[in-house]
Amino acid sequence: MAAGILKKKIYYHDTDCGGVVYHAAYLNHLEEGRTEFLREKGIDVGELARSGTIFPVIHIEVDYKFPAVYGDTIEVATSIGKVGHASIDFEQEIRKGGTLLLKAKVVCACVDTNLKTKPIPAAELSKLKIV
Repeated sequence: MAAGILKKKIYYHDTDCGGVVYHAAYLNHLEEGRTEFLREKGIDVGELARSGTIFPVIHIEVDYKFPAVYGDTIEVATSIGKVGHASIDFEQEIRKGGTLLLKAKVVCACVDTNLKTKPIPAAELSKLKIV
C-alpha cells in the first residue's frame, strides 16, 4: 500500500480502564491520518470547508486485528483506493511495528455547506488522481 504515514503516541485518553485503546478512539486516529495524507497532497480540508466544500465520512468498515495499549507508538497508513465523481475511498491501516492492528475502508462524500452532494473540485481532483 503506497501510503502517507502518520506516527502517533497512544495516550491515556485513548484507552479504556484496562489501558487498551478504546475501539472508537481508532476513528480519531484514522481521521488524523486522512487529514495529514490530504495535506501532503496539497489539500487543506479546513480551507476547503471555509470555501464551501466538505468531505464527511459516509461509510466505514473496520477490522480490528490486535489491540494497542497505553504508551505504544502506532503508524497510521493512508492511501486512496478509488476517486469517484463526488467521493473518495480511502484504505487505511494502523500498525505497531510490524504488527497489523486495524484495517479500514473509509468513504468520504464531497458535499456543499447544505450537505448536498457535489463534484470534487477540479483542483483537488487532480491532486487525488492515482498515478
